[in-house]
Amino acid sequence: MTKPFFTLLCGARVFAPRDMGIQNILIAGDKIAAVCPTATAPTNYPCQIVDLTDCILMPGFIDSHVHITGGGGEGGFATRTPEILLSQITTSGVTTVVGCLGTDGTTRSVINLLAKTRGLCAEGISAYMYTGAYELPTPTITGSVRSDIIIIDKIIGTGEIAMSDHRSAQPTCQEYKNLAAQARVGGMLSSKAGIVDMHIGDGKSGLSMLFEITANSEIPKSQFIPTHINRNQQLLIEGIKWAKQGGIMDITSGVSPESGSVQAVKPSQAAKRALENGVATTNITMSSDGNGSVPLFDATGNTIGVGVASQKSMLQEIRDMIKTEKIAPDTAIKFVTSNVAGILKLSQKGQVKESFDADFTVVDKDFQLKHVWARGQHMVDNGQAIVFGTFEQNSL
Repeated sequence: MTKPFFTLLCGARVFAPRDMGIQNILIAGDKIAAVCPTATAPTNYPCQIVDLTDCILMPGFIDSHVHITGGGGEGGFATRTPEILLSQITTSGVTTVVGCLGTDGTTRSVINLLAKTRGLCAEGISAYMYTGAYELPTPTITGSVRSDIIIIDKIIGTGEIAMSDHRSAQPTCQEYKNLAAQARVGGMLSSKAGIVDMHIGDGKSGLSMLFEITANSEIPKSQFIPTHINRNQQLLIEGIKWAKQGGIMDITSGVSPESGSVQAVKPSQAAKRALENGVATTNITMSSDGNGSVPLFDATGNTIGVGVASQKSMLQEIRDMIKTEKIAPDTAIKFVTSNVAGILKLSQKGQVKESFDADFTVVDKDFQLKHVWARGQHMVDNGQAIVFGTFEQNSL
């Protein structure tokens, strides 16, 4: 499929994420050339025109926690989830992913993760990654987290590092602190985020070690993204406290009672509670944990079942935030767009703005997915993928 250089999107209500009302958007190549109610197609060049009347257009979703090479394995080799497909990502409204490893940093490698990251970029979306996995010392490519972040363009931080979980390496506060220092300096020297993406489990210690680390070192709370913060009531309370003190709380859209996590707080409700308790809108993000396994454990920690998390939960929870919880659309949309872009230092992402990347998620008034553009390419039309990954069954 040949991508037209110019595309004019007409008549959508634009949340940039602020509400801009009805706008036309001109795409030139992979960038936004104009956002204006009167923007028109160039007269001397071919231009595809798409009517988006009665639609809502948002920045493409940025999913900061995705197991792009697969996850799981806690139930044995047969429970390792497969690599994610391009169309699974785009039909979730996602145009940018950050890949990570999880429990298994042995049979899945950071080099494999880098190769998949580059592959997704070649197939048409934007992709980045974290170096490392659950354990400490954590696996890397160059031998250190700091060097990986500095030298390898796609690596923007480290993660997902396990804390308060029976699957972690049970490291000390000092070991976590040393890792965060490596990531911080690596980010500074390479103008990257240097984020530490933290998997927070169901353990009784919750966020206590993160509070201790940031209270007794020079590492700021902003260096960490504790995720799965809605996995139980107590952790959500701690996450709200953390965010009110300046940290980021990352809600996981794929962790909910409906998905089998019976102790979890529904993501849309977790967001509402955070806002009602005084958390600044800029300190809340949401990711999917997409394509990771959803292991179910008994009281002694034995695996009794496993599922696969879907990125489609992100749009579902944004819809529920707006429709059910009555969170303002321009606030809810920030959680998966501009907030994430700012924290991860993705300077051309997360806003509908001239010169930014032409990444858009378009829904109808009921927030059902209609269209997706990634880097100026039309990836999803009328809710169906029209661009496929190299080895997908329906590849064009």
